[in-house]
Amino acid sequence: DVISHSKKLNKKKGGEMDLLNNTDNQGIKSLSKERRKTLETYQQLFYLLQTNPLYLAKLIFQMPQNKSTKFMDTVIFTLYNYASNQREEYLLLKLFKTALEEEIKSKVDQVQDIVTGNPTVIKMVVSFNRGARGQNTLRQLLAPVVKEIIDDKSLIINTSPVDVYKAWVNQLETQTGEASKLPYDVTTEQALTYPEVKNKLEASIENLRRVTDKVLNSIISSLDLLPYGLRYIAKVLKSSIHEKFPDATEDELLKIVGNLLYYRYMNPAIVAPDGFDIIDMTAGGQINPDQRRNLGSVAKVLQHAASNKLFEGENEHLSSMNSYLSETYQEFRKYFKEACDVPEPEEKFNMDKYTDLVTVSKPVIYISIEEIISTHSLLLEHQDAIAPEKNDLLNELLGLLGEVPTVESFLGEGAIDPNDPNKANTLNQLSKTEISLFLTSKYDIGDGEAVDGRSLMIKTKKLIVDVIRNQPGNTLTEILETPATAQQEEDHTTDMVSHAVIDLRTPEEMKHSQSMIEDSQLPLEQKKRKIQRNLRTLEQTGHVSSKNKYQDILNEIAKDIRNQRIYRKLRKAELAKLQQTLNALNEKAAFYEEQINYYDTYIKTCLENLNRKNTRRSIKLDGKGEPKGAKRVKLVGYTATKLHEKGVLLGIDDLQTNQFKNVTFNIIATEDVGIFDVRSKFIGVEMEKVQLNIQDLLQMQYEGVAVMKMFDKVKVNVNLLIYLLNKKFYGK
Repeated sequence: DVISHSKKLNKKKGGEMDLLNNTDNQGIKSLSKERRKTLETYQQLFYLLQTNPLYLAKLIFQMPQNKSTKFMDTVIFTLYNYASNQREEYLLLKLFKTALEEEIKSKVDQVQDIVTGNPTVIKMVVSFNRGARGQNTLRQLLAPVVKEIIDDKSLIINTSPVDVYKAWVNQLETQTGEASKLPYDVTTEQALTYPEVKNKLEASIENLRRVTDKVLNSIISSLDLLPYGLRYIAKVLKSSIHEKFPDATEDELLKIVGNLLYYRYMNPAIVAPDGFDIIDMTAGGQINPDQRRNLGSVAKVLQHAASNKLFEGENEHLSSMNSYLSETYQEFRKYFKEACDVPEPEEKFNMDKYTDLVTVSKPVIYISIEEIISTHSLLLEHQDAIAPEKNDLLNELLGLLGEVPTVESFLGEGAIDPNDPNKANTLNQLSKTEISLFLTSKYDIGDGEAVDGRSLMIKTKKLIVDVIRNQPGNTLTEILETPATAQQEEDHTTDMVSHAVIDLRTPEEMKHSQSMIEDSQLPLEQKKRKIQRNLRTLEQTGHVSSKNKYQDILNEIAKDIRNQRIYRKLRKAELAKLQQTLNALNEKAAFYEEQINYYDTYIKTCLENLNRKNTRRSIKLDGKGEPKGAKRVKLVGYTATKLHEKGVLLGIDDLQTNQFKNVTFNIIATEDVGIFDVRSKFIGVEMEKVQLNIQDLLQMQYEGVAVMKMFDKVKVNVNLLIYLLNKKFYGK
């Protein structure tokens, strides 16, 4: 699949990959010794950055926040392969932990700074866990209850007394066609004096409590669905804040955890489920304002409950919910406390600093030339702050790399035509080409070497397994000191031949080192002698002891055998995750395809209507022609006095009511559907003309705008103007 995709990329990008990997030029992957050395140094540099989180943690805080955000979203997540496997997730969490501790230590002066500010690491953690990796979690967590709220057409939650009041007045005027004697602009206190408003508000509060309970229960009952990484960072956040502010109460600490888990991670997905892919939207479909307000009201209550904040001040009218908020906070408090109860990454992923030594295949990252150059440049720019010690390995690697290369030098001389008029454009495109880096440590042990005690331990374990498979015994010492029989030697030779056949089918990059292959071909007695030599060396380095008959190394072997099952489970989980991601991508692609078709159809329809308008002068709102015999009203005229009596006209600036008889208004339906020209005359002399759009008026009515101005001086009642237009022009 990767090779197939690579070929497609080559076609799309005009052979960029071929250009990069062409061995005839002097690009980074050419066969020249100098270029190979540069490539190896970059591989060692990125390995160091990946496995030692302190460098990147320091670098993040050396950059301005807008620049660090882009750096995190591209380079850092690329460096950790978006935590696509256990190793990368483990290392990314170590970076998050180190960076968060660094930020709290250097930038947080008060406990509340984490809540009121916008901490860089918290933003990075939330962005990562709410992205593709954590999206499925949010969907499982919230989709059923959010969809239930959206699908309930009868659900009305409006907790603003002023909005409730305006909607009530609009309803009265629209139904009766008469101007209401109620004032249009009222305060919250004035709105609450009307029984109708209070009744509607109480009904909204009851609905709000009911649906909030459903969302809360979904969250509380699904703790296990929360991503482990998010829970671990919540644990680090709580312990780091407590360490810096030992006097902080448990409630204060849990509120900060709540700010991360609920307010930053879940709350936006409740308010805008369409924006976070929580629910499936049809092409052209959208959440209407009523549904959005319902979701926003639920989110507001949960936000207050999570931070143990009561409704006071401007929200005093919701104080009847305060006891509910206190009860909900206690549930949240327990939830936040349990969320922090997770094991350390070493235990969760069964990894430690030696894991890479036993990994057969080297870690690979796919990173663009632009990202490599950007990282190199930033490291040099902030080198003194990141690695102040002269003998730091980072300084050594940066010294070997020298100056930051250009895109052209990366690709090699002759890769770009110097006379190309679009050279800058071409280089910009090529800078986005991704290359693969096989990450290695600068101090990796070469084949046949056994300088590092841990590496020697691994080789010795492999030899011991080969020996005890064919020669049993009570202790390792007994096996090594007892000569092997001819039958045992024969069985051992047969086993090694079988292993050699299997090794031939193993991909090149996954094969054991040459020294381990040579060791496996030794006769049984020679292997035992080599094991004895290795054990003496390991005893000198403190890895094993002859006093307990080298039981330590046997325990390590037993642990490795047990972990094989864990690794198999992890691989199975990774495959399932990849399949899930692939399915989600296919669904998303199908959705976008559907949207493209929808918008194509919409644009074609609009264009057809425009063409039709030129040939047919009369178009009804539903797009159908006028029925035969129907007579369409072209013009309606009223005096200002008549409109004032109807309640449509409220007043004219600088004109007394007794002069309204001298003013007339003519309303004319234009050829464009829903567009009207309004002409004014004063004592028969035409004065001004304005254009009204019925859609604009309906939008104003929906938003609760009761009064508008025409001609910059004529005040009209929006509801009654709509009523008049509907009655005279649409027969409603």
